[in-house]
Amino acid sequence: MDREIVGLAIGEPKEMPVGRKKSMMTGIIKQPVEKAMLTQYGFVNDRSHDLRHHGGPDRTVCIYPAEHYTRWNEQFQIALPHAAFGENLTVTNMLEKDVCIGDVFRIGRAIIQVTEARNPCATIGKRNDLSELFKEVRNTGFTGYLCRTIEVGEICLGDKLECIERPDDLVTVAFCHENILHGHGTEEELIRILEVEALSERYRFDVETRLINLVT
Repeated sequence: MDREIVGLAIGEPKEMPVGRKKSMMTGIIKQPVEKAMLTQYGFVNDRSHDLRHHGGPDRTVCIYPAEHYTRWNEQFQIALPHAAFGENLTVTNMLEKDVCIGDVFRIGRAIIQVTEARNPCATIGKRNDLSELFKEVRNTGFTGYLCRTIEVGEICLGDKLECIERPDDLVTVAFCHENILHGHGTEEELIRILEVEALSERYRFDVETRLINLVT
C-alpha cells in the first residue's frame, strides 16, 4: 500500500482564542499548502512558539496518520479541520504500530528520519475546542510522531513516502507509547528504546530520567 501525503500544512505562531475571554500564542494552527520547502530547521514559514517543548533539529517534521481522522470524526460527531493536530504531513498507511524510530523516508528530493513518539499536549484539545479529544489521543497513543531532516528539499501534496532504511531493532512508535507515555516500561524495555541511535535528544532525556527513577 502506498504511503502518501494527503495533507500538507505549515504556519507561523499566532494568537488562538481559548474559551470566552482568554487566548494563547501557539504554532498548532497551520494552513494547508500545495508545496513547502523543508530545511534542516523545519519547513520554511513554519515555526513553533514554545521552543522549550517543541521544535529543534531533531523535530523538524510532525506527521499524523490520516486514518485516525475517521475515528475521531465518528467518535465525537465532528468534522476536524485540516492539520487538526498541528501536523505538517497527514499521511496514509503509516500508523504508529507500523512506524519505527529510526525509519528513514524519501519524499521527493527530501529525506527524513523518525526520531520521537510524539507526546501530545493539551493544546490539541484547545485548538479543536474539545478537551476530550486530547484525552483520547493520549489514551489511544494515536499521537503521530516527529522526524529530523536528513536531506533538504521541496515536499508536495500527493507525494509518496518511500522507506529507504529501517533499523535492525524494531522499536515502533506504539512500543514507545506503551512504555513511556503510558508508563508500563520495565528496565529492559527502556534500555531497548535508549539503544536506538536515531532517538531525539529530548526523548532520550525523558527515557533516561524514567529509567533512573525506576532503578533507584
